[in-house]
Amino acid sequence: MKIPQIKRMTSLTKVLAVITFTLFTLSPGAPAWADDNAAALKDRYDSLAPQLKSNAFHRPIYLNSEETLNTLKGDIYAVVDYPFATVNNAFNDPQQGPANWCELLILHLNTKYCHASSGSNGATITMDVGKKTEQDLSDTSQVQFNYRSVATNPNYFQVDLSAAKGPLSTKDYRIVLEAVDIGKQGTFLHLTYSYGFGMPGRVAMKTYLATVGSAKVGFSKDTDGSYVGGVRGLVERNTMRYYLAIDAFLGSLNTPVAKRANQRFATWFDTTEQYPRQLHELDRQDYLQMKKNEYQGQQTAQ
Repeated sequence: MKIPQIKRMTSLTKVLAVITFTLFTLSPGAPAWADDNAAALKDRYDSLAPQLKSNAFHRPIYLNSEETLNTLKGDIYAVVDYPFATVNNAFNDPQQGPANWCELLILHLNTKYCHASSGSNGATITMDVGKKTEQDLSDTSQVQFNYRSVATNPNYFQVDLSAAKGPLSTKDYRIVLEAVDIGKQGTFLHLTYSYGFGMPGRVAMKTYLATVGSAKVGFSKDTDGSYVGGVRGLVERNTMRYYLAIDAFLGSLNTPVAKRANQRFATWFDTTEQYPRQLHELDRQDYLQMKKNEYQGQQTAQ
């Protein structure tokens, strides 16, 4: 064999080795991947210490958002006063995790129904979304999430809910929750809520924001000190609602099972009312009655 051929084969072997190593380290089940993410999340916890300690939310959270031409994303970092094992068992358990996600997703105003199921391709979460008031399920839109436990180790986990399609040409929905053990301080969470949209979705959002949503704002502030509005305000409000749903779910775990749903609804509403400028939509009794009816319908259907 000629020397140039040997050199080419050696180079190809090196490239294949690099690719193989990269694929392994990026594999969701690879211990190194989980360890790296755990270290990165702990570093994020340390870097956000000042913001977590003192902020306008009066709780240890930090929120930001991003808007691109065709995507929206909101991120919340938060400390929750629960052991890592409790949080992990609640949201990352292969058997109960998907059903628990439905229990928290139904707290959101726009979620009208949620059902978790398992199949040959893994767990699926089917969610009907609609108005912030009661409506027939036949008038709602359905979003189907694939539930996946991406990474797990003794002090870190990541769960990914993804949906390829949503209403009005929205697409690529992702709800990602990762958490790391921070010892006596509890658990440090990172929640991401994101989605993409096409022209019909953009038109629908513009119409909403120009009419009933024109006065609505988010939590971040522009350089002039005013709260962000528009689509960034929209994604920030919903990211906060999902975080508060996670917190309400965790807070109900020591309550008798028969009383948990009502406690979660009450807790979620009361915590959203701490931020009325951004999150107030309904009177308390209207919300509780709506969710009672939706939850009963959900239980009956299942």
